[in-house]
Amino acid sequence: MKYAIVTGTSKGLGAAIAELLLKNDIHVIGIARHVNKQLSQLADQSKVTYQHFSCDLADVDQLDRTFEKVNDQIFKKETSRVYLINSAATVNPIDTVANHTIEAIQAHMQINLIAPMLTTSLVLKKAKQSGMETIVANISSGAADRSTYGWSAYGASKAGLNRYTQTVALEEEQLGTSNKIILFDPSIMDTEMQRDIRAVDQEAFQEVEQFKQYKKQNKLRDKSVVAQVFVNILVEPAEINNGHYYSIKDYV
Repeated sequence: MKYAIVTGTSKGLGAAIAELLLKNDIHVIGIARHVNKQLSQLADQSKVTYQHFSCDLADVDQLDRTFEKVNDQIFKKETSRVYLINSAATVNPIDTVANHTIEAIQAHMQINLIAPMLTTSLVLKKAKQSGMETIVANISSGAADRSTYGWSAYGASKAGLNRYTQTVALEEEQLGTSNKIILFDPSIMDTEMQRDIRAVDQEAFQEVEQFKQYKKQNKLRDKSVVAQVFVNILVEPAEINNGHYYSIKDYV
């Protein structure tokens, strides 16, 4: 019995990943503010389970309580492998730094960086106690390696996530565990996040016209295609390179 914890399953890439995991006979626990009823229906058809835990990732206490319940449920003797997929993210605030508010910065860093750090810590702690093989995957972005006008928060959070992930991989390797942690860069996809980006004024985001052209010229990848590549990597754990940065651009 395999379990996958996926954040951000209400929509976008998180929902697409959860769908494919269910089709691969993996039981899925979705962490999001809103329920995705289609995943429950698909789980029934695939003869696996889908459970939803409503949680605001920007609330540290709520996230801690949620994962305590989730971990107690999935780390059991019948389980052969656990996946943690931190897919939830936000690109906001998109603006120059002088216009950022304390609240916006805190919420952004909580969702994009602190939440994945906390969930990884909680899951690997349970994995250490149980000896369960665990694979963690964090969703990265090319913005981590490139300074983009109006994306200081997004670039900083993704750069931090990259370094954190690679450091955890180093630790797990030197500790001699069977756990692995990787990064996956989906690049530009046709999701709600792209819609939010296109709605921003050019004064806040200088590249907004370029992103509008991506949509007009059909250059945004389908999230289902991206999710398929990602899940294909996950379901072959022996082939996973611990600490590796996987990019969709190397596959399609």
